[in-house]
Amino acid sequence: MRVVFAGTPDVAVPSLRAVLASKHDVVAVLTRPDAPAGRGRKLIPSPVAEVAAEAGVEVLKPERARDPDFLARLEEIAPDSAPVVAYGGLIPKAALDVPKHGWINLHFSLLPAWRGAAPVQHAIMAGDDITGACTFQIDEGLDTGPVYGRLTETIRPTDTSGDLLVRLADAGAKLLVATLDGIEAGRLVAEPQSGDGVSMAPKLTVDDARVAWAAPAMRVDRVVRACTPAPGAWTTFRGERLKLRPVRLDASAHELAPGLIDVSRDGVRVGTGSHPVLLGDVQPQGKRAMPAADWARGVRIEPGERLE
Repeated sequence: MRVVFAGTPDVAVPSLRAVLASKHDVVAVLTRPDAPAGRGRKLIPSPVAEVAAEAGVEVLKPERARDPDFLARLEEIAPDSAPVVAYGGLIPKAALDVPKHGWINLHFSLLPAWRGAAPVQHAIMAGDDITGACTFQIDEGLDTGPVYGRLTETIRPTDTSGDLLVRLADAGAKLLVATLDGIEAGRLVAEPQSGDGVSMAPKLTVDDARVAWAAPAMRVDRVVRACTPAPGAWTTFRGERLKLRPVRLDASAHELAPGLIDVSRDGVRVGTGSHPVLLGDVQPQGKRAMPAADWARGVRIEPGERLE
């Protein structure tokens, strides 16, 4: 099939490479416009745009997918299908109607669970044991279209959202190509999603990533892992923001009041609503990440000090 691939961040790159290596003809790539990055705020193309350029594929970067110039070019290209992975923008009906086989989205959850922008983060935060990925036909709803294929993936006790996304992106790339193959061969028919088990996964905000030390230790652990690497879990110490990397549960330690810091030879513990957690790496404001023990020595924590 002639396809237009839509995607933007690193997590979409394995799928683009897989479709480029398949029997399908990638005639163009749709991605978000170049964005400022780094200290100089220089405009940088998306990871998907860079891979497409290396492959010599036309790259389309409309501000919005409803822009008339983009819609006219899409009509000219006349793709058979448009696979989508984390494009980051809404696809209007005028664009949805162009490909003969529609727009096929690879979504990182087992729909109808965790519809929305942050399914992996919400699955970890909720304590799910299993997640997965689906390919489905995009309609005008939010991740509501009929499903072509699924795969499952175990959420490991130490998984961050970054760890889990890497595995799902690699496995999902194979699922996406298999879906395109099945559609072309007429073997696959999309099945409507169940009305039961619907849950929503909106994008996590900076406020969502702030650790509440009065919560149980398991909740603290999940929030930190779900927000790693983005948007980044954090707390405050002496009025300044302190970013947190994954923590370890420590049920063997003596109880500490929520947020209370205890520095010992074997690490830096912080009290929660249940038992303490052992801090991993931390990143003070304006500095690089470092082991919690090094940070504690540097700031000379006084008895009774807390993370807020």
